[in-house]
Amino acid sequence: MIDPEAVTPKVVEQLPRPVKSNVISDELAILSGAVEAVSPRDARVTFDYNGTLHLHVDVRNLEDVARLEILLPTLCGNIFANLQRGPVDNHPFFHRLTASVDR
Repeated sequence: MIDPEAVTPKVVEQLPRPVKSNVISDELAILSGAVEAVSPRDARVTFDYNGTLHLHVDVRNLEDVARLEILLPTLCGNIFANLQRGPVDNHPFFHRLTASVDR
């Protein structure tokens, strides 16, 4: 004879889903927005992380680099420091301004 408990499906409680945290993404979006607000329209704003967080702003004109060198240290509570100029790999008509993000 068949045991009725063996045939009856068991109710399984689902585990609670982990709450997604976008704290880092949200913070980077805020920083990007602040930098983009003072950058030329065709500027590219990116970040990289290799032990420390760095901001890269790629622009076409050296005048824009000079202007950003003055403005970046004053943004977001002075978190952009150690500004450096440099070339952009594979983009000879762009100039890069890099800053460490002290946060």
